[in-house]
Amino acid sequence: MAELKTRPNDGDVHAFLNSVEHDKRREDAFTIMELMQEITGEPPKMWGASIVGFGTYRQRYANGSETDWMAIGFSPRKANLTLYIMNGFDQYNDLTSRLGKFKTGKACLYITRLENVDMDVLRDLISHSVQYVKDHMDIRNQTED
Repeated sequence: MAELKTRPNDGDVHAFLNSVEHDKRREDAFTIMELMQEITGEPPKMWGASIVGFGTYRQRYANGSETDWMAIGFSPRKANLTLYIMNGFDQYNDLTSRLGKFKTGKACLYITRLENVDMDVLRDLISHSVQYVKDHMDIRNQTED
């Protein structure tokens, strides 16, 4: 299996977020960073050049290979704010049905503006995702790495 390019590194999270050109996207990114840090109790860490992640778990693939991956994370992309969350928990469909305006990918939520989503529902969605990872994955604290 090829080496993953998206790995934790010592990049400056605040400098990265401050470099986001779109003012509202930058503001939303700092809001999401604070929310994810509060929920996980983990410090933000750069993953690759453009993802901010929190916590780490050991991902095991069907072929037997393993890699570390963030418990939760986000990236302020040009078109939207991309949230990397786990989607296999029971409350996922109910929460996303009440979230507001967003799109989904395999394990991503794409949000154009935080003002278009219900922040209480987003908080619950992130909390349940983090708890699901803790309950079902080999979780480890970033500070232990």
